[in-house]
Amino acid sequence: MSGAGQSGKKEGARFLQYFGPLLDALRALGGSGTPDEVVERIAQDLKIPDDVQNELLPSGEPRFRNQVAWARLYLVREGLIDSSKRGVWSLTERGRATKLSLEDARAIRTKWVRIFQEKRLGEQASSGTKAAVGDVSQEVETATDEAADVIKVLRDLPPAGFERFSQRLLREAGFTQVVVTGKSGDGGIDGHGSLQVGPLISLKALFQCKRYKGSVSASDVRDFRGAMAGRTDRGIIITTGTFTAEARREGSREGVPPIELIDSERLVEMLKSLELGLKPVTTYEIDESFFDEFKT
Repeated sequence: MSGAGQSGKKEGARFLQYFGPLLDALRALGGSGTPDEVVERIAQDLKIPDDVQNELLPSGEPRFRNQVAWARLYLVREGLIDSSKRGVWSLTERGRATKLSLEDARAIRTKWVRIFQEKRLGEQASSGTKAAVGDVSQEVETATDEAADVIKVLRDLPPAGFERFSQRLLREAGFTQVVVTGKSGDGGIDGHGSLQVGPLISLKALFQCKRYKGSVSASDVRDFRGAMAGRTDRGIIITTGTFTAEARREGSREGVPPIELIDSERLVEMLKSLELGLKPVTTYEIDESFFDEFKT
């Protein structure tokens, strides 16, 4: 969700339409799902056309996915969705039993806008400073801007440097014998590696690196699969951009070798999980409910 402070305001009420469908999608998925699974389920349930799913923000991020992500932030604050550190969205007990109309969504947003306005005004009063009063989006602006900064660093790497980065990423994720083939003219294949699955099975995968700001298309995925033919039954495309809706379907199409699609959002989550290139910072938030029993 790059450009959070600006895009969150600009999208305004547009993301309210996804509050209810987001909860419905998680229920349909059994109570939890990865961001990709949830977004795809919402698109399926609401019959959102591919051209709408593929529309990009100036940052290069898909507008639809951005709006769903903002809806999730409010639902986390409302206690309807758990805040996961492992890239999985899941319903809380309250969330499982909650159905939201558009009016309900508007009320939740209004509530949290007010809460954060009051909080920010209180902070300004205590510090004697003046700052713009904003939306809940400002509360997470720092974190999302940091994610955008990471992607910018990766996009600024030279092609060979991004290939070496991808090699290191795959090694950290458990791959062995990871080799970068580089500029060998190997049909768009940038390297290969092996992943040990259990004590007896090893899977070989070919990978391709794309330092994109825009979207990787379905034809790009098909071309890569063509280059894989006869060499392996699994591929990986790593991009600093995103994938079109058609590309995502092509990656998991039945009857052909699957291709794992790692976009900028998933890339940042992997870096966080592996603590690769990112240093974790611990902060604490007061849990008022813990102290309630000691007040009487």
